[in-house]
Amino acid sequence: MSSTEGAPGTLGAAERRALLDLARSSIRHGLSHHRPQPVEPLDFPAALRAPRAAFVTLSRDGQLRGCIGHLEACQALAQDVAENAFSAAFRDPRFPPLRADELAGLEIHISVLSPPEPLPVTSEADLLRQIRPGVDGLILEDRGHRGTFLPAVWESLTLPEQFLAHLKQKAGLAPDYWSDTIRVARYTAEAFGD
Repeated sequence: MSSTEGAPGTLGAAERRALLDLARSSIRHGLSHHRPQPVEPLDFPAALRAPRAAFVTLSRDGQLRGCIGHLEACQALAQDVAENAFSAAFRDPRFPPLRADELAGLEIHISVLSPPEPLPVTSEADLLRQIRPGVDGLILEDRGHRGTFLPAVWESLTLPEQFLAHLKQKAGLAPDYWSDTIRVARYTAEAFGD
């Protein structure tokens, strides 16, 4: 996964390690207690106490095993990671709850998001011109439909046209759908994993 090492607001190696350890610990806690590991934000460095939004993505043998997160900051980053790790393991509706025998081969990736910024567009062609491949995560909304792709999705959908068509499908829209009422926002992510 790509990272934004050196960009303003990035996390240091120790902070990244602490979040990865917390995510794994919360999943282990979930296996025995059926809830996320409780987090006391004051036990963490300032950067992990700050309100930030994050996604936790789980994979096994190169295959997605769960992905849950928030698009906007609603709590301390450490708490967000602990809760999203638990949810990715046990509450992602696309997968059965994680079993204890799957923990050993589980890969954990965390994406810490920048605040979403509205992206004014006049047409699909305008949107395709503005998308920054490999950098932007997108949120697409229209008439009760909503979907997002993290910047990491560019690893498998490298062309803006592909990225957008698949994002529309994820939102429950046709790949060739367009409307003057579509709203788009973009964000970046600091992504890291074990």
